[in-house]
Amino acid sequence: MSAKDRIPVFPSRMAMAIMKNRLKGAQKGHSLLKKKADALQMRFRSILQKIIETKTLMGEVMKEAAFSLAEAKFTTGDFNHVVLQNVTKAQIKVRSKKENVAGTNLPVFESYQDGADTYELAGLARGGQQLSKLKKNYAKAVQLLVELASLQTSFVTLDEVIKITNRRVNAIEHVIIPKIENTLSYITSELDEREREEFFRLKKVQEKKKKDKVRAEKEKAALRAKGVAMDETPNMLEDEHDEDILF
Repeated sequence: MSAKDRIPVFPSRMAMAIMKNRLKGAQKGHSLLKKKADALQMRFRSILQKIIETKTLMGEVMKEAAFSLAEAKFTTGDFNHVVLQNVTKAQIKVRSKKENVAGTNLPVFESYQDGADTYELAGLARGGQQLSKLKKNYAKAVQLLVELASLQTSFVTLDEVIKITNRRVNAIEHVIIPKIENTLSYITSELDEREREEFFRLKKVQEKKKKDKVRAEKEKAALRAKGVAMDETPNMLEDEHDEDILF
């Protein structure tokens, strides 16, 4: 395992506890982002299906509106000057609102009529029925255009959010979580190695103490054999057994 595949930390019990908490948080974040991506994908497919249906319907509505315009012109004549004289402000306006989908705000456009119809008297002399049909068809076309614009904007927004969410999910799954797991493995192996070294060191110290004790006893025995007087007063620093003292 190279140093690039793990987080640079000092191996300790505290670092292990921190890495375990980070791993738990990364796994929870991955699960939540995965659920968010699934919810966005479902809404994305739903919007795509609505766009296809709306575009298909849009073709039929525009074809009907074009035929209505031809009928109105044939019956009434050229009424462009009447329309231009009466145009002072927009009658059909668009308002927007936001819809929250899994933490993502999608723009939604709605069309509404502002004020009364200024073309009520148009076609009073002749062609009133054709003009009424014409206005109805084009009003439906405008409504479909606004709905299609709302769907297309939501489609583009969702597409970008889904890409970002999928990149985050992949980064957590293939980069962050493996790094944390590698770091935990590294800390565990280092701590185990440290414990083995400590055990080996203590064992060597005990063996050295035993050898020193045996050597000292042999030296004392040799001195006794030569008749050299030995001070039998125990050394408090070398004595391993301490008597209990009662106060």
